[in-house]
Amino acid sequence: MSRESSEADLPGEAPLPGELSEALFAELVAFRRDLHMHPELGNQEFRTTAAIKGRLEAAGLEPRVLPSGTGLICDIGTWDHERPALALRADIDALPIPDAKAGVSYRSTVPDRAHACGHDVHTTTVLGAGLVLAKLHREGLLPAPVRLLFQPAEEVLPGGAADAIAAGCLDGVGRIIAVHCDPRVDAGRIGLRHGAITSACDRLEVSLDGPGGHTARPHLTTDLVTAVARVAADVPALLARRIDARAGLALTWGRIEAGHACNVIPMHAELAGTVRCLELAAWRDAPDLVHAAIDEVATLHGAKSEINYVRGVPPVVNDPIVTELLADAMTARRGAHAVEDTEQSLGGEDFSWYLEHVPGAMARLGVRTPGSNARLDLHRGDFDADEAAIRVGVELFTAAALLDGNRA
Repeated sequence: MSRESSEADLPGEAPLPGELSEALFAELVAFRRDLHMHPELGNQEFRTTAAIKGRLEAAGLEPRVLPSGTGLICDIGTWDHERPALALRADIDALPIPDAKAGVSYRSTVPDRAHACGHDVHTTTVLGAGLVLAKLHREGLLPAPVRLLFQPAEEVLPGGAADAIAAGCLDGVGRIIAVHCDPRVDAGRIGLRHGAITSACDRLEVSLDGPGGHTARPHLTTDLVTAVARVAADVPALLARRIDARAGLALTWGRIEAGHACNVIPMHAELAGTVRCLELAAWRDAPDLVHAAIDEVATLHGAKSEINYVRGVPPVVNDPIVTELLADAMTARRGAHAVEDTEQSLGGEDFSWYLEHVPGAMARLGVRTPGSNARLDLHRGDFDADEAAIRVGVELFTAAALLDGNRA
């Protein structure tokens, strides 16, 4: 399947100003491909930041790089300090995995680095919307100020959003919107959901220790391999009985290590995994519940436990009014058929930290080529996006800014 800019066949009259020209669309596709070829990990996005900054400055704007040196914000319109601005957020970092795509000209040139989550698309859509909105402002057609927020380190728990907030990115902002690529939704469409659209996600690291010994005499020591195996198997089961199943709390291990020889009971073992939760209240209780369950099982088997529970992100809970703004914006551009319901994902997203301060909403941006039977997923080396989604994202953000400004 070729995904190099196959335009989604969803025509429609747009009643709002701010059309995306073919020339700008072509430029944005090229910009996205450049980012895709040069992915950078969280807090290392210096080239990406410079590329965004340079293009915004070429449009006569004044972007400000965040204190960390990566990421930036850029204001468009007249700020009167009375009308809160709408923020458009994009995340700019990549993942530490190899790019496994074949047959495309824009494959990553950096070993073991890839934009396998679509952040290059997110960045390009916010950039494109900013360029369109800047033009509207020069023409006197932008009704309210807009802030572009290009955030670093979304993939690094607890996420770069916290640093961006501390740097004042929400000062003067009244609402915030974002998109996330979804390979299960056709390009030309978005998925929306009232309430929680992602889940909470934390990181868990556990160390177990014992005196060690000979496998001929496990009764004289702590059988640490059995202990770590029981923690791995029993703790998730215990948690399932200690919290309401409707909260959707799930502990899943991704790493387990113990021992180096077949006849030696080791002195040290490790487990690592993630804790995910659908409900905000349960997420707040999760650390205490997890600690208690691990200590209980480890103690039963005579092992000493050390737990490193790293808080990640709460669920992204879409504000109903801002969600309707996104639905109205997409309908105005492409018709009601371009908006579909979406389910809550078990993935985590640090966009949730912004929603602790201001109302906002995230939409799922369709990136699957219409008619394709491919079953691609995020965080896979062969992930790619139909570049028609760039046009859709720009239209969505632009229409939302215009509608929001006219309603204020």
